[in-house]
Formats: sequence, structure tokens, C-alpha cells
Amino acid sequence: MPQARALNRPLDGLKTYSAQLKLRTERLVRARPRETVGAGILAFIGTAAIAGFVNSASTPQSSAVAPPAPPPLIMRQIAPDQAVKVNAAIPIVQGPNPSALPFQFKGNSAARTQAVQCLASAVYYEAGSQDDDGERAVAQVVLNRVRHPAFPATVCGVVYEGSTRQTGCQFTFTCDGSMYRQPDAAGWRRATRIAEAALSGSVYAPVGYATHYHADYVVPYWASTLAKSAVVGAHIFYRWAGGWGQPSAFEQAYSGREPNALALRNAALAVVHVNPQASDDVAALEKLPGVEALKLNPSMRGDKRVAVRFNETARAASDQATHQEYVKAFGASDNLKWTLSSEPVASDEKPLGKTSQAAPVPAAAGPSAPSAAAPQR
Repeated sequence: MPQARALNRPLDGLKTYSAQLKLRTERLVRARPRETVGAGILAFIGTAAIAGFVNSASTPQSSAVAPPAPPPLIMRQIAPDQAVKVNAAIPIVQGPNPSALPFQFKGNSAARTQAVQCLASAVYYEAGSQDDDGERAVAQVVLNRVRHPAFPATVCGVVYEGSTRQTGCQFTFTCDGSMYRQPDAAGWRRATRIAEAALSGSVYAPVGYATHYHADYVVPYWASTLAKSAVVGAHIFYRWAGGWGQPSAFEQAYSGREPNALALRNAALAVVHVNPQASDDVAALEKLPGVEALKLNPSMRGDKRVAVRFNETARAASDQATHQEYVKAFGASDNLKWTLSSEPVASDEKPLGKTSQAAPVPAAAGPSAPSAAAPQR
């Protein structure tokens, strides 16, 4: 019977204890009012401090502060040999350079197919001329970015980030026309093998948690602001300085879904920038090598717009084309050379136009000499 009563009224004991505790507290406050108030204040402060410590310890820095924006890949205008010297003068940061954790791919077979395609493209076009270590280093940077909150949470999203924006691509092969070049079979098989291994957990330890790199013959503007962590082949690798470059910052979970690799590739190859432009700016843009002006429908707001497609292949061909003077490209005569370039005329050069006919010389007077006008018999 007591057990049944306890089950039917389980809060009776708790109510009784609460009433007794309240009565004791009231008696204590009446007997020692100052001591009771002081103890309550101290208890409140201690509770707030403990709660703040727990919250700060459980909340990482990356979720309290927005992650830094990836800097655009804008290069300093210096010669390649000078760039090599500038890069060599930047020291590698001292201290530990822990290797990244193995990447855990969590997605279906369709997502893996897209991820392999995108990662192999980055490996091939960015480091296809290097050895296996050079390609593995590029693959590691891509996967490091996937796990960092400053970047997309997909492999294809990381590889093609910025390829359709005016701020520029993050991986140069997505916006410099490299993808017009068909990969060779052997090189593509090697890049695919390295991409498959990286997605299966293979780690290239020397680059650690690097999220940026560039070739040693160029100098990006951000090179001196990041922590130089490794040099692999012709590439120099960096991580963010401070907390955003530490292993604890790489907390972003892989989304498990991938966008279509072919669609991203086609969008990068046919990127169109549309901006309001003045008429003189439009004319200047159309004169740039590799720029193709596109026709647009009139704007609903009535403003003037211009759309241009940047053909980086044509621009590069124009920059690399050697100029050959016309007079040297063809077998021009000396008179033509003089006309086009003010070069001296050869002393034996015939005059321009038809050959002039000299006047006949009169014959000497005498009976034996026939008349100039008389016909010869």
C-alpha cells in the first residue's frame, strides 16, 4: 500500500522537502541578513563564470567569427626570373606542420563520379607536368578546402569556385583556357588514380593543412600575407596565418552531394560578364585581344549594357605572337622598301613606271649616210 501511494503521488516527498528548505532559508535570512545576501551574490557570480567558460570552450573560433574570404589570384607584374627570387626570399614558417586527417567521402556512387572528375581535372591541369608528389599535393589542397568553412563543402564546388565571377577563379585552369586542351590518355589515367586515392583517404603529409599554392615563377599579391608552409616541385604552398590555418579550423563536414562536373566546365569555358558600360568603354573593350562582344536585349531599366566573352586562348595567342615587318615577310623591291620604310634605294635600281625610250641620235652628214627618215632598202 505505501508503494502504491508513492506511485500515485510521487511529488509529495519533494514538496515536503521544498517547504522545509524554504522555512530554513527564511529563518537564516532573519538571523543573518548580510551574510545571506553576500553568499547569494557570490553564488550567482560563480554560476555565470562557469557557464561562460563552458560556452567559450564548446564554441570554436570559426563559428564565432566569419571565416576569411579567399583572396583572388591576382599576380604582381614582374618577370618570371625575378618572381623566383622574390618567392625564394619568403621564408617557410617555423613550427609544427601537422599532416591533414584522411578525407572521408560520404556520398553515393554518382557523387563520387563527379568528385573524381573534378579532382582529376585540377590535378591534371594544375600539376600534370610534375611528378606524382606534385599532383598529390594539389589534390590535398583541394580536399583541405572542402573541410574549411571559408570554401564550398563539395569537391567540384571548390575546384570551380570563382570561374564564372569577375573576381577571378581560385584555380587558374578553370578560367585561362586550359580546358580547351584535351588531356592525353596516360596523363589523365595518372591524375584519376591520384584523385581516387585522395578521396579514399590517402594523405600527402608535406603540405599539411595548406589551402593555397602558386607556381614559383609568379608572385600573387597575397603571398606575403599567408604562412608559407612547403615547396613541392614548382609549387609553393601556404596556409592561413593564425587560428584559421590550424587543424581545429577544418571542421566543415563534406556535403555528400556534388554538382555536375560537365556543367561547371561548360559554364567556365563560356563565361559571360554583363555590366553597365559607357559607350567609350564598350569600344575599348572590343579592341582587347580575346574579347568577343555579345548582343544583349535592351535593359528593362533603359541603361546601356555590354556583354563580353573572354577567350583566354585567343588572348594568349595574341600576346605570344611575334611581329614581323611587312617588308621582311615578302620579297619587296628596293623601291617598295624605300616607300614603306625609308630604306635607301640601290644604286642600280630601275626607276618606277614604264621604261623611258631615248630620243634617236641624228646621223652624220654625207652622201654615203642614208637619211634617217628614208626607208632602208
